[in-house]
Amino acid sequence: MLPVWLEAGLWGLVGGGALVLGAAVAWLARVPRWLVAAVMAFGSGVLLSALAFDLVDEAERTGGLAPTAVGFLGGAVAYVAVNAALAGRGARHRKRSGGQQPSEEDSRGSGAAIAVGALLDGVPESVVLGLSLLDGGVGVPVLMAVFISNVPEGLSSAAGMKRAGRGARYVFGVWGGIALACGLAALVGCLALQDAPPALVALITAVAAGAILAMIADTMIPEAFERAHVLTGLIATVGFLLAFTVERLG
Repeated sequence: MLPVWLEAGLWGLVGGGALVLGAAVAWLARVPRWLVAAVMAFGSGVLLSALAFDLVDEAERTGGLAPTAVGFLGGAVAYVAVNAALAGRGARHRKRSGGQQPSEEDSRGSGAAIAVGALLDGVPESVVLGLSLLDGGVGVPVLMAVFISNVPEGLSSAAGMKRAGRGARYVFGVWGGIALACGLAALVGCLALQDAPPALVALITAVAAGAILAMIADTMIPEAFERAHVLTGLIATVGFLLAFTVERLG
């Protein structure tokens, strides 16, 4: 039987690997942008459900309302601050599949900013995935949410990178590195907090949850709405309902 921290790392790698899978699909096939948008909307709904019922609710029950609220808001503020700094360096449209992403010629240093931004998006999800194992087993709704949302994230962003003229070495180097970083984040999060007080685990979970919600609003929903338009809300609702059903039946 694997140590829990090593299992967390492997599950984090699985979640991060969905980014590589999405990038590979985008690189090898021409996926209609409306389909990318629809899957992005669905993934947003799944993530929102996991946030509400598996992360924030659990954090409040174990750590109390005040620490959860502070952590949740703090995670969102931290994400928005870093995201704003990266946006000014060319990473604003890192999840867009159209021609919005700048090339290196258009914005020098944008390639590095996009890579760091993608890492910023992936780490909070991996941390909460690793923390879910502290309750005795991987949280299936959280894992499902991370995997389902990561496939269209990788697909959409890689399609945009390809349109901006970035090569396969850059695209798969970025997503392969981020997949490894996701596994490491889950491993370190679980290892560092496996003997921590429940209140501290709840606070860290709330911080990550706040960052994830800010990420959904800032990067996933805009890409989904651009092509899915009025269907975005309905598709996201279906994703939310599916994840909620899995959580309740589990």
